[in-house]
Amino acid sequence: MRYTVATFYKFLPFPDCADKKDLFLEECHKHDLKGTILLSQEGINGTIAGTADNIEAVINYLRKDERLADLEVKYSIADDLPFERIKVRLKKEIVTLGLPEVDPNEQVGTYVTPEQWNDLIKDEETIVIDTRNNYEVDIGTFQGAINPQTQSFREFPDYVQQNLDPDKHKKIAMFCTGGIRCEKATSFLLKQGFSEVYHLKGGILKYLEEVPEEKSLWQGECFVFDERVAVKHHLEIGSYEMCLGCGHPISETDKTSSKYEKGVSCPHCYDDLTPEKIAKQREKQKQLLQQKTTK
Repeated sequence: MRYTVATFYKFLPFPDCADKKDLFLEECHKHDLKGTILLSQEGINGTIAGTADNIEAVINYLRKDERLADLEVKYSIADDLPFERIKVRLKKEIVTLGLPEVDPNEQVGTYVTPEQWNDLIKDEETIVIDTRNNYEVDIGTFQGAINPQTQSFREFPDYVQQNLDPDKHKKIAMFCTGGIRCEKATSFLLKQGFSEVYHLKGGILKYLEEVPEEKSLWQGECFVFDERVAVKHHLEIGSYEMCLGCGHPISETDKTSSKYEKGVSCPHCYDDLTPEKIAKQREKQKQLLQQKTTK
């Protein structure tokens, strides 16, 4: 059976988000969906999976709120449900930058469609910045993009303060997985005095969905935050797996390393693991295998 995966977000004034939490959760349960929806006073951010009909029913339910009537959704397909349960959570931010004064509901940069993106990033005057975390950039990014080497989005403001200058860097284009991080990043840059700031509308996922592979400037695969791990052009499932020890995406080459042990460690975490941690991961992997064999 094939499942539909729906990814969406919207920045909006959402003062009654707490009142919506149980209602949204009940609707997802009613339609047997799995995934996560985050709610905060700045908006909504979610990825949910289930049958196509059930996904459509829940998206239509969300859009009944007039503030979400124009909610944009990106769809992809998975052979297995990429989530184990459904969660609806209240958060301070739907994507954590740690600066409450940065509000995309007040101002954001200029949206660039996937069709227009190539021309923008090929412009020699454009500085192209990948706003994602280092482990995401490792498995794929756009040609010529700068990797800020951040471990979390909270570190992005420090990168900007140390490396960018509104008097020198006039034209900046940013991108991320689905558009939410770079949208907030553009709001931050505008507050810092940068004037010409762009971001990829719909993020990498929309680009990979709409831009033909032969015209694409994307290199590698795109990390996604579910059990698919990564996707390729046309949003087909990629070649990476997830290290259950550290959560880092691992390639076929990684699995040939002596530091790789399925469900326990990989070259990215092996050197940091204590004997106690390794023993704990082995026991956890053993339990997972037992659960699979008894199903």
